[in-house]
Amino acid sequence: MSLRKVLYTAEASTDGGREGVVRSSDGRLKVSLSVPVELRGAGGDGTNPEQLFAAGYAACYQSALFLVAAGRKIDISGSRVTVRVGLGPTGTGGMGLAVQLDFDASALSPDDAAALMRRAYEVCPYSNATRGNVDVVLSFKGSPL
Repeated sequence: MSLRKVLYTAEASTDGGREGVVRSSDGRLKVSLSVPVELRGAGGDGTNPEQLFAAGYAACYQSALFLVAAGRKIDISGSRVTVRVGLGPTGTGGMGLAVQLDFDASALSPDDAAALMRRAYEVCPYSNATRGNVDVVLSFKGSPL
């Protein structure tokens, strides 16, 4: 997929990899990183790339849900998106990611939520970037679609 026009570019750099510090070029973001114990790290107070990816994906996907819902005149205010990002071996010598996008909107039926989620998955830039590369499971209130 190629873009017809770049509307915004984010820039960040790290010193120290998974045990370093990540900074955005505009100075708005400065985050310490720590390797989780589950990945044979020391743990620590820092976050990790998977948490940062989950946070970004959650914000992006919920924005796509808001866009789709507004177009269908459906109110999803008060809803929540929880993203779980798993990291593990691919079986071919590398590491990969697996993602679960869970949507909770108490006012929606499971069928209405599924329709919104599937359309938002087509709209969301993170979903478009990962499609075909990352296993993604859509779920509503914890139940896979």
